[in-house]
Amino acid sequence: MRRIAAHYLINRGEITARPVITLDDEGCITSIDTWQRLDSLPETEFYAGALCAGFVNAHSHVELAYLRGAIERGSGFAGFARQIGAVRGNFSLDERVQALRAADAVMWAQGIDVVADIVNGATSMPMKTKSNIGYISFGEVFGLNSTTEPMRQLQAEWPEIILTPHSTYSLQEQTFRQTVEAGGDDAPLSIHFMESEAEAALYRKEGSLSEWYERMGWQCDFLDYGSPTRRIIESVPATRRVLLVHNCYVRREDIEQLQAHFGERLSWVLCPASNDYISGIRPPIDLLREMGCRICIGTDSLASNESLSMVGEMKYFSDIPLREVVTWATRNGAEALGVQAQVGELAVGRKSGIVLLEGIEADAEGELWLTERTTSRRLTGRGIQN
Repeated sequence: MRRIAAHYLINRGEITARPVITLDDEGCITSIDTWQRLDSLPETEFYAGALCAGFVNAHSHVELAYLRGAIERGSGFAGFARQIGAVRGNFSLDERVQALRAADAVMWAQGIDVVADIVNGATSMPMKTKSNIGYISFGEVFGLNSTTEPMRQLQAEWPEIILTPHSTYSLQEQTFRQTVEAGGDDAPLSIHFMESEAEAALYRKEGSLSEWYERMGWQCDFLDYGSPTRRIIESVPATRRVLLVHNCYVRREDIEQLQAHFGERLSWVLCPASNDYISGIRPPIDLLREMGCRICIGTDSLASNESLSMVGEMKYFSDIPLREVVTWATRNGAEALGVQAQVGELAVGRKSGIVLLEGIEADAEGELWLTERTTSRRLTGRGIQN
C-alpha cells in the first residue's frame, strides 16, 4: 500500500484541500479522501503543492526531437517550413533515436501519461513500444502531390497508426478524402488548422501561400470550398472525433460552424509555446473559452519549442485559474482522444498517473494559480497501453 497526501488536489475541475490518495501494491487507486492530522496517517508521503492526474499532450511531433535548437526562433510560418526542409538531412539515425528516447524520458518524468503524436515515418515507433507513456500515433499525409500509399504501407507495418490529413491547404481533394475515410468511423483525426492567416487567404487565391504555390506551378483543386472551415465540414463526417490544432487565426464564425457540425466530438488543441517560437502569434483563448469549446494543450515539437513541458505551455495561461487549465491538460485531452475511461482524472480503480505541481499559489478565496516557479513531476502511474 502507498499513501500520498498534499495541500491540494485538482481533479474534475474542482479543488480539494488536504487530499490523501491511497494506492494498492499494483498502483491502483483504492481511495481518495481528505486528511485533518497527518500524524494520524502513518507512512504517508506528504508533498507541498497540488496533485492532479497525468497530463495528456494532445499534439506533438516527438520524432522531430533531434531538431531542438536547429530552427531559428521567430522565422515565421514560411521560414520555419523552409528551414525544416534544409536541416532534416543533417542528422544520423542514431542521433534521431537518441533524441527520441531523451524526449520520452523527460515527458514521463514531468507527468505526461498520453501523447497524441504525429508521425511521418517509422523512426519513433520502436521506442513507443517500450515507453511508459501511451502514444496515439497519427500518420500524417502531407503534400499537394502526395497520395495515401506511403502511410498505408507504414500502417501495414504498424497497424496502430491512424491516418490523418496534415491540413486543409496541403492535400488535394481525392487524397484528403481518402485519408479521412481510411480511419473508418471511430478513429480520431488531428488536423493542423488556421496556424497562419495565409491558410484562409489561399481559398481567396490571395496571400503568401497562394503566391508560393503559383511560383511552384502547383494547382489546388479544393478552393471552391471557399474556406478551410467549409472544407472540413463538407469532407469529414460529423460522427468523427476531430482535434483541430493551433487555431491562431480562427474566427467566431469558424467556431460556430464547426461546433454546430461536430458538437462534443470537436476539440481545439493549443500549442502556445510553439506559436510564440515561430511567429509570436497567440490563439484567441478568450473567444474559445467564451464559446464553451473543449480546449486541450499540446507541446508541438522541439523543432519549434524549447521543451516538451506541459507546465511550460500552461504558463501561457497563467491568468486563468489553475483548475481550468489543468482540466485542459488532463481530462479534455483524454476526451478528445477517446481514452477518458483510462486517463485524464483520478478515480478509485484507476492506475492513471498522479502528478505533483509545485511552486503554485493560492489566493484569499482558495483559487490556485500558476507562477513562474511552477514545475511538475510524476509520483506514480502509467499511460494507456501502447
